[in-house]
Amino acid sequence: MTYAVIVLTGGKAERLGGVDKAALSYRDATLLDHVLSVVDDAAQKVVVGPEKDLPGVVWAREDPPGGGPLAGLAAGLAKVTEDWVVVLAVDQPGLTKDTIARLRGTGRNAVLKDDRVQWLIGFWNAAQLRDALPDDPRNLPLRKTLLQLDPVEVSALPGEAQDVDTPADLDTLHSG
Repeated sequence: MTYAVIVLTGGKAERLGGVDKAALSYRDATLLDHVLSVVDDAAQKVVVGPEKDLPGVVWAREDPPGGGPLAGLAAGLAKVTEDWVVVLAVDQPGLTKDTIARLRGTGRNAVLKDDRVQWLIGFWNAAQLRDALPDDPRNLPLRKTLLQLDPVEVSALPGEAQDVDTPADLDTLHSG
């Protein structure tokens, strides 16, 4: 089953001093490079955020920029032509190809769950996702919209749902 991916790179990163999370270095690349590497078999790659020079990526931008993750998801989904879509945040260094395979393997709407549901690590039916989106998604909670789709929860492996939100997270990222 082919699928698309939407990677959300927006956000203010206030707790990190406003840095561009997509450009943060991780191993020998960036966080955006890492996230795209775990979905390299996606038929379509849509990145929502400020455009960068990356081949094979379709770019989208929420209107207005900074309208929140649900607005970013709506902007990305407008570019998707596949029936299924993986939705990811850019600041997820713990993601692996196996994470994506386990989500896709459910064959239905699915989200990763560790100590809490990770709404920005999921696999969704694109048509159902479009139907669930509010007319104006700006600054509305992502969780409320995605919860309507009754996703199965896939248990995260240790470290898999790690994200980068604070300077301590960034230190962990660079020491790991």
